[in-house]
Amino acid sequence: MKLFASASDRRRGILVLIAVAVAFVALYLFVREYAGFITNAESLRVWLQQFGVLAPLVFIAIQALQVIVAPIPGQVVALVAGFLFGPFWGTVYSLTGVLIGSAIAFSLAKRYGRSFVEDVLHEDVIARFDGFVDTVGIPGLFAFVIIPGLPDDAICFLSGLTKWSLPAFIAVISVGRLPAYVFTVYAGGELASGQFLSAIALIAIVVLASVVGYYKQETVRDLVARVEPRLPF
Repeated sequence: MKLFASASDRRRGILVLIAVAVAFVALYLFVREYAGFITNAESLRVWLQQFGVLAPLVFIAIQALQVIVAPIPGQVVALVAGFLFGPFWGTVYSLTGVLIGSAIAFSLAKRYGRSFVEDVLHEDVIARFDGFVDTVGIPGLFAFVIIPGLPDDAICFLSGLTKWSLPAFIAVISVGRLPAYVFTVYAGGELASGQFLSAIALIAIVVLASVVGYYKQETVRDLVARVEPRLPF
């Protein structure tokens, strides 16, 4: 696969890649050192409240960031969304942030190619899912991202190496990621209203599905790869 049309494009691409890599490292170090609260739902909720009417925009930015910077857990952020903004707006803000982050990851991979993705993702993830993403097609991608616990953020980068268009990719991501976020955001809303039992039950469902998805990644991958060619669309 040819990544650059000319030597000058290649040099520019390498310089941009270095700049992006440095920015990612700096951002990760900042988050780890000064914003560890992002991984704690209660601390994140308190921090977001200080922004007042701008809190939704700050939240959307954080939710987008968690797609690109994998150590930030998206479900924790979605839980805060339900707590702060309620089930409806929490879902809207969560999905908006996820789509922005997914579009950025996809577009960066599309623009700067395989070398960029290899620098961003762990080599084990690339080895297990690179060929899978390139062959399963849009229905297969949907079946994969709808299951919590799978490396869907990594899939966003790998999808940028395929021939898929950004609109088609975003359409699949928006529908595929919606169920898990609806459950998690609604659980946050239940916590805010004092309905702890229902909140815990919803969180338990998402956690259980995530654990199963995480430990059965290869099984899900192989099943999707077998079923997708038989689909009538």
